[in-house]
Amino acid sequence: MRVVVIGANACGAKAACRVKRLRPDAEVILIDKDDLISYGACGIPYYVSGDVATENALRETSFHVVRDEKFFTSAKGLEVLTKTLAQEIDREKKRVKVKYLETGKTEEIPYDKLVIATGSIPKVLPITGVDLKGVYTISSLHSAIEIKEKIAKGEVEKVVVIGAGYIGLEMAEAFADLWGLETTVLEYFPQVLPQSLDYFTARIVENHLREKGVKLVLNARIKEIKGKDGRVVGVETEQGYYPADLVLMAVGVRPNSELAKKAGLLVSPQTEGIVVNDRLQTSDPDIYAGGDCIEVRHLITGKKVVMPLGSLANRQGRVIGTNIAGGVATFPGTVGAFIMKCFDLAIGGVGLTLRQALAEGFSADYALNNQTERSHFYPDAKYAYYALIYDKKTTRVLGFQAVGPATDGT
Repeated sequence: MRVVVIGANACGAKAACRVKRLRPDAEVILIDKDDLISYGACGIPYYVSGDVATENALRETSFHVVRDEKFFTSAKGLEVLTKTLAQEIDREKKRVKVKYLETGKTEEIPYDKLVIATGSIPKVLPITGVDLKGVYTISSLHSAIEIKEKIAKGEVEKVVVIGAGYIGLEMAEAFADLWGLETTVLEYFPQVLPQSLDYFTARIVENHLREKGVKLVLNARIKEIKGKDGRVVGVETEQGYYPADLVLMAVGVRPNSELAKKAGLLVSPQTEGIVVNDRLQTSDPDIYAGGDCIEVRHLITGKKVVMPLGSLANRQGRVIGTNIAGGVATFPGTVGAFIMKCFDLAIGGVGLTLRQALAEGFSADYALNNQTERSHFYPDAKYAYYALIYDKKTTRVLGFQAVGPATDGT
């Protein structure tokens, strides 16, 4: 059996290794257009900040072995093709057309089972100036390396971050905390983390950001990114002008499902995610998909959503690998649990926010509580704040949010 896996990060690498572990006789080919593979993308802000010293640290196992091409070949028994772009899938002939980016040559690789783990693509605002030098998205580890090198050379004094979601806030901390850069965060909505928190927990985060010296602009309406001689110099909004040597656009991602769509696989017009069943098979039973490029079931609403979280991608890779190897595994859906750090705060949540619950038709309400994160009599005990979202008619718990001090757990 030959298994071809397109995409060598969280989902793809996990699926490939799982197949080989369960079926040592299988030939497994792992393909990726990048030369840096199997890295922890969630750790990119901490690499930029310096908390993670090197880019290789994001690619290491717990035994500090770098998960590079040699690792997957020698330790896992895979064939690895980096700098290789999957261009087309011929489902009838069961072949993948690839292009070797270093030479420009193309080849068709046959498969018995195929895995699509093509991830997501950062969204870019439809405004003037997004193509200026100094305007970035976190599209890969290469982007982070370039940003860090630019700052280290002293080329950046002022940063504007567009978007106050997970990546936006974590990168704002990296810029302001370690590097001491003048940092402004522009958010379209009237609160930070608008898809994850309600206003009553978001306010705690907003106050903390301002205490740490971040200039936070809510309800921001961006008109254009200004440039001079091809380089960014600032961001123009309806509220005013914000000078910048570097602009980071963190306004969300969309599924990278074009390859699947081109192959005639079912892709949702609503979410843009590849449609899969609970075994993570696509509309072609010999082709599986997982990670940021698929849609999944939200277990609270029952609706299909895109949930680009590395934790889910790893689980989905394991499910895919088990099923391809002849086992039985399912991925029923998600409640969207997350946790993150923002300066001295730990922020977590699961399920629906109050706003989302009301929009879904629940008779929703919320309860707030605050208490110390350890026994109140213990030295340095600090308060954390909690919100429970529930349905008044059924008493069903719909969501939970927590904001409190980021401690070492002692």
